[in-house]
Amino acid sequence: MSDKATDMIDRAMGALIGGALGDALGMPTQLLSPARIAELYGHVEDFVAPVADHPVSKGLAAGTITDDTEQALLLGRILIESGDRFDHTRWVNALLDWERDVKARGSYDLLGPSTKRAIDAINNGVPAEDAGRGGDTNGAAMRIAPVGIMMPVEALEALVAKVAETCRATHNTSIAIASAAAVAAAVSRGVSGGDWRAASDSAVVAAGRGATLGYWVTGGDIAARIVWAQDLVRGKATRDAIRLITDLVGTGVASQESVPAAFAVLEVAGGDPWQAAVISANLGGDTDTIGAIAAGMGGACTGLSKLPRQHVARLLGIDIEQVRELAGDLVAARLAKTGSGKDAAA
Repeated sequence: MSDKATDMIDRAMGALIGGALGDALGMPTQLLSPARIAELYGHVEDFVAPVADHPVSKGLAAGTITDDTEQALLLGRILIESGDRFDHTRWVNALLDWERDVKARGSYDLLGPSTKRAIDAINNGVPAEDAGRGGDTNGAAMRIAPVGIMMPVEALEALVAKVAETCRATHNTSIAIASAAAVAAAVSRGVSGGDWRAASDSAVVAAGRGATLGYWVTGGDIAARIVWAQDLVRGKATRDAIRLITDLVGTGVASQESVPAAFAVLEVAGGDPWQAAVISANLGGDTDTIGAIAAGMGGACTGLSKLPRQHVARLLGIDIEQVRELAGDLVAARLAKTGSGKDAAA
């Protein structure tokens, strides 16, 4: 294996495991207000167990991943199994099997609103391309990292097209595709050797292209909101930045809130994946998803080798060797697309 391929697998692992760190750190704080987070946990800087009456995370141990990571890994495997044409039927069935499994485990963190509506529609006979026409929340963006690993950012049109293809059954809207395209492009730029600033630049371009696809829905322009959110917090102290993100950008499940919020977090963290996870966990709202996106993008730009080993070792619910195998398969598919295997650096 070439040094370039080895580095790309390290960065692919950084994206997937970085996302898991952000997910697990935000697990006990998701859906809570910043004030309630401070009251229950203080300033979250390490894995903590959720309170006993947490609405979705109750019963989970500190460091446990949630749907964000599990669905990202699931999408990655479906991408590999699908070949050139994404298998929507396989994907929908995989999501249904996943939800049945998490229910059997006693989890309260199930399919998100857009995905659930779309799958119910498909089960009632609605074609996949129509089922996702109302999906505008962040479910597609939260699990899209494998597309960014597999698709070279230099072929941006193809990357955005693949993002749209994976969104079709559940999130076939301009705003969801733009959001997922931004995250995938940032991850892809990182995997090709780019830093977090280059990743952010690629994300803005990809969001603009993604916004032209799918069914149009109302909402703030994702590309413009990413730029605005990063400008808003640039140079601010962390606590001030958290307040600005919470109060102005928003931290809900709407794509136009949580995805720009994740890019703002990356700005405040200076691209550091663990710091991005910590900042996200204290925001309130959809903390695990914002953390998974922000730390995943940061991880793609640093690689697994730069992630804090002591925290990676404490992740629960994830098999690192299985993730390594998936990362290797996705990178191999990427290198096959570039022909020479020389994926250009940023």
